[in-house]
Amino acid sequence: MKLVITMSRKYGTGASLIAKELSERLGIPVYDKAYIEEQLSGHRYESEAEAIRKLSEQPCIILGRCASDILKGRPDVFNIFIRADKEDRIRRIMGRDSLSYEQAKEKVERTDERRAAYYYEHTGKTWGDVNDYHMILDTSELGAENCADILMRYFRKMEYI
Repeated sequence: MKLVITMSRKYGTGASLIAKELSERLGIPVYDKAYIEEQLSGHRYESEAEAIRKLSEQPCIILGRCASDILKGRPDVFNIFIRADKEDRIRRIMGRDSLSYEQAKEKVERTDERRAAYYYEHTGKTWGDVNDYHMILDTSELGAENCADILMRYFRKMEYI
């Protein structure tokens, strides 16, 4: 299997759980902001884009970091966007982080704004544009717990795995 999965997501959708489940099932690593920043601070790479290109030489899952744009056009890359209703995301963050409704709402809104600004700053594109992804999954409708199953079935059907 030579599959690189990029996963962009709205904050609070459960995408990290989906990535972790896929990682375990596929036997490939997940690279997120913390891991990539650690590689940069260790001077292994000169830029985030270089780190992402190098890490994607092997099958992996990359969460965020504009990876879908950095790796665009590669036939071994599958770009996913995870979304959910705002209220569901707020409730998930309330439960996960033990926050009040207002605190969780603020955190969801602030994080989404930062992610959109980061994406635009680095790509000149609108974050979450359906044209930039092969698949969009809605965890409000599908349930975060079902998304890894949906993706695994799709990957098998398309003979990616």
